Amino acid sequence: MSGGGRCNFTNIYNGPDNFLSTNKHFSKSALSRYKAADFIELVERHGVEFHEKTLGQLFCNESSKEILQLLLTECDWAGTEIRTETSVNKVEALADGGYRLETTSGELQCQSLVIATGGLSIPNGGATSFAYDLARQFGMEVTELQAALVPFTLQPKDLEHFKPLSGVSHPVTARIGKVSFRENMLFTHRGISGPAILQISSYWQPGTEVTIDLFPELDLTDWLIQAKAQHGKADIVNQLAQLMSKRMSQTFCELWNISGPMNQFDNKKLAAIADQFHNWTVKPSGTEGYRTAEVTLGGIVTDEVSSKTFEAKKPRVCTSWVSAWT
Repeated sequence: MSGGGRCNFTNIYNGPDNFLSTNKHFSKSALSRYKAADFIELVERHGVEFHEKTLGQLFCNESSKEILQLLLTECDWAGTEIRTETSVNKVEALADGGYRLETTSGELQCQSLVIATGGLSIPNGGATSFAYDLARQFGMEVTELQAALVPFTLQPKDLEHFKPLSGVSHPVTARIGKVSFRENMLFTHRGISGPAILQISSYWQPGTEVTIDLFPELDLTDWLIQAKAQHGKADIVNQLAQLMSKRMSQTFCELWNISGPMNQFDNKKLAAIADQFHNWTVKPSGTEGYRTAEVTLGGIVTDEVSSKTFEAKKPRVCTSWVSAWT
C-alpha cells in the first residue's frame, strides 16, 4: 500500500533512530533480533527481484503480490492454517491456562495467542481497534492514538489559493522545532503531502505551525542578486520559474504580492523575498486522518511487553471480551 503496488517492503538503513518511542531501548532490542538484512535474505531466497529507491527504500521490481506469495509460501511450509472470512467475536483467558476464542467459523482453543493487527490506519483495508481493545481487556496500558505519516489539510483560504498546484511536486525541507526532513512535497486537492510532509506529520500537534524551506539546497538571496545583475529587466516571476514550476512561481508570488522586473528590487528586498521562500510557514487545519495515514502513532505501552519476545508481561486476566474483527 505504501509502494504504489510494488511494496516498499523494507529500508536498508532501518534502525532504532527511525522509531518514535518514549522507551528508546525497546526498539534497539527488538530490531537486534530481526534486522532488515534478515528479511532481505528471505526475499532473495524466494527469488523476488527488487531495487533500491531514495534513501534506502526497497521495492519489488514487479508487484507487491510477490511478497504476499512469499508470506503465504512460508505459512504453508510451517503448516499454518489460514481462515479467511472469519470474525473473532470473543476472547477468554482460561483459568487452567490457555485461551478460548469464539469465531464465526467455530470455537478455537490455544496455549498461546499472538495478536498481529497493525494500527488504525487505512480502515478500508480492514484496520480496527481490535488489538488495543484486547490489550485493555488484559489490563495493558494503551497510549493516546493519532494518525501519523499522513497528509496535511490546509485552512480554507490557503487551500483555495494553492488549488492550482494540485499534483505538483517539489523538493523541500519541512521542519517543526528542531526536527526536519528533506524530501519532496506534493500539493493535493486537500492540502499538502509527499515524503517530507508525511515524515514531519508524526511530530505535529493541532495548532502547530510547519516551516517549509522551498529551496533547501540554495542560498536564494545570492541567486536573486546574481539574477538581477544578469537579467535586470526580467520579471521576477519568470526568474523564479527557473527554480520551480511556472505555476508554483506564480502562485507563491501572488501569495506574497511579488511582481515586477528584477531591477526594481534592492538587495535588502531580495533578501526578504528569499526569506519568505526559505521559511514558508503553514498552519495545517488538520490531517487526512486514519483514512490515508500509513501508520498509527501511539499504542500499547512498550513497558507492557518483552522487547525480545513481545510477550505480555502482566499475568493473564480471566475475562472475556466481545469483538467483531475479521
